[in-house]
Amino acid sequence: MPVRRIKKGEPGYGRQKFVATGEYGGKPYTVRFGDAKMEIKRDDPERRENFRKRHKCAKPGPPNKRRYWSCKMWSDKPVSEIVKG
Repeated sequence: MPVRRIKKGEPGYGRQKFVATGEYGGKPYTVRFGDAKMEIKRDDPERRENFRKRHKCAKPGPPNKRRYWSCKMWSDKPVSEIVKG
């Protein structure tokens, strides 16, 4: 399930920051998520904890939903390891 930044000229450019594609339940999916005009300020432990509680990241749901990928971006893993390209 690759996640990458949206490139200029693609659908969602300027509105969304990332795109995730893959297959779930035998069906392909494309999920665009993240506000292009906002910075992820996840380095502050308090902000990270509040975001993860507010978005119920303990049970993020299936990978074909935006919440799953947003929660993944706010995990302890560096964003550079999650995003390819």
